[in-house]
Amino acid sequence: MKFVRFLSKNHVKYGIVESNQIQEIDDSFFGEYNLTNTYYTLQSIKILPPVIPTKIVAIGLNYKEHAKEMDIAIPLQPVIFFKPPSSIIAHQESIVHPDMANRIDYEGELAIIIGNVSKNVSIEKAKNYIAGVTICNDVTARDLQATDNQWSRAKGFDTFCPLGPYLVNELDYDNLAIKTKLNKTLVQASNTNNMIFTTSEIVSYVSQIMTLFPGDVILTGTPSGIGAMQPNDVIEIEIEGIGTLVNYNR
Repeated sequence: MKFVRFLSKNHVKYGIVESNQIQEIDDSFFGEYNLTNTYYTLQSIKILPPVIPTKIVAIGLNYKEHAKEMDIAIPLQPVIFFKPPSSIIAHQESIVHPDMANRIDYEGELAIIIGNVSKNVSIEKAKNYIAGVTICNDVTARDLQATDNQWSRAKGFDTFCPLGPYLVNELDYDNLAIKTKLNKTLVQASNTNNMIFTTSEIVSYVSQIMTLFPGDVILTGTPSGIGAMQPNDVIEIEIEGIGTLVNYNR
């Protein structure tokens, strides 16, 4: 199922996407809902980020080739950092280049959306706690990251977490093609089956550390091929079965 959170006539609504049409549901996708008889076209609404999380937990260096290009040892356990919820922007919105950074990079990633309160979840049961997945651009101020001992500043600027456009479930989360295009040129191409830690392993591991709540986001890491964005660049991240997240670097 492909869900969307959207704005219509200044009202936040939820719906199910089929082709170019949205059928409104009477509640969010985290609980029980009913289909309504109200329909929208994608052109008539503004797509919003699919969730408003209490936290964004990110996993670094989760593809071997990315660890190699960063010249960092392959981790033996997931590397965790955070991005603040204030960094989230929606599909078709603009990334703002902060004055203190000289270089900002794209990082196309699969994002897990938590569906149920999760604490000490086993790997075997972790999928039961996933509402679905979406797409993220883990924007990074690369020059600042190189000077800091931890990555909160480099990863945490406003607009540094484009998220969306849809929340999709009923996919094989660990076998999805992922591609990133910069101004229509392919710059990243991989598959989530190349991740070092699977989605279930990630959810289980994070839940051993902190309680996860419905709507919380876990970013699963980026493949190799990261690079800088320049003013007026268009960045498109496509993940099989989900769609394409499009943003603009301003």
